[in-house]
Amino acid sequence: MSRCAPGGSRPNPVRAGGGSSCGGRRQGRPGRAAPVRRQRRCTEADVRMMRASTHSVQDWIVMVSIGKTNTLAAMLLRHIRYFLAVAEQRSFTRAADALHVSQPTLSQQIRQLEDTLGVQLFDRSGRTVQLTEFGEVYARHARAALHALDIGQRALHDVAELGSGSLRLAMMPTFAAYLSGSLIDAFHADHPNVALTIDAMPQERIEALLADDRLDAGFAFMPPRAPDIEALPLWDEPLALVTGRTHRLARRRRALTPAELGGEPLVLLSRAFATRERIDRYFVEHGARPLVAIETNTVTSVLELVRRGRLATVLPDAVARESGDLCALEIDPPLPTRTAALLTRKGAYRSVAARAFIERVLAYRDPSER
Repeated sequence: MSRCAPGGSRPNPVRAGGGSSCGGRRQGRPGRAAPVRRQRRCTEADVRMMRASTHSVQDWIVMVSIGKTNTLAAMLLRHIRYFLAVAEQRSFTRAADALHVSQPTLSQQIRQLEDTLGVQLFDRSGRTVQLTEFGEVYARHARAALHALDIGQRALHDVAELGSGSLRLAMMPTFAAYLSGSLIDAFHADHPNVALTIDAMPQERIEALLADDRLDAGFAFMPPRAPDIEALPLWDEPLALVTGRTHRLARRRRALTPAELGGEPLVLLSRAFATRERIDRYFVEHGARPLVAIETNTVTSVLELVRRGRLATVLPDAVARESGDLCALEIDPPLPTRTAALLTRKGAYRSVAARAFIERVLAYRDPSER
């Protein structure tokens, strides 16, 4: 049948007698106190003090995050960021470019950090820079500490009444074709001051960015493939033959058989898409072959060609329902459905904007019933 659409902190580490740990030494004749000369860089005595200190990396970062201006803590935070850049790039040259600092400056900062910790963090003997055993351990804890600081900063900027904020979303391309005009638009209408960033990408990429805390949520399919990703099942996504209103099959009431579908010129997504995998598998299982006239890697191109009336495609029937100028025809037996899901990272911090969006998703009706 054809369906044509008509939506308490630690104290600063100081020497006995007061003063910043990064202050200058008192100089002059015995019995006469010279003025303290402030220095931006810590002395060897300060480094020895850091080695003796029981503060962990997390302790120093907490001091920075609660507003302390201790120069030593700020220095260590900068060193940690430099260290992680070299660890990621495996090269001082590439890391320096990424940090926009000179290579000698970066090398000096890493040497200072190694002197502070009393261990060698990098093996510099090969063609590429490699983490030592000490470096591997330190990198793991340094990443966790910076991640905790980032969460703290995001929490501080959270506005309980959604007067501002941001939301980082991703979805597989076919979802973008029917969710942007209804679900996303409705959320934006309710919360116009929340800055939305939406990208279309494969499920593997969505899960990778969620795991790296570079996304707040993503639309994909059940089940998630990574163990640190959790999924909220949403609705089943049936596929249909989608045509323009002027296509010769647009008003057909009877479902198409696999053989009839195989004789219809189609514009399909490329084999890189999960939807195409479902289509190809269906044809193989029913002993038919699709007549692919055009193959493209963008849903937008598929829909533009279909609207012109000469070609049809196979996409979720919700695409036709949301478009207003497309028709969806049933296929019998139907193509296998997949369950749409909202993916998030297990244990991730959820901003007020993210929680509001999840509530909106839960209230959103199944697209097949719209």
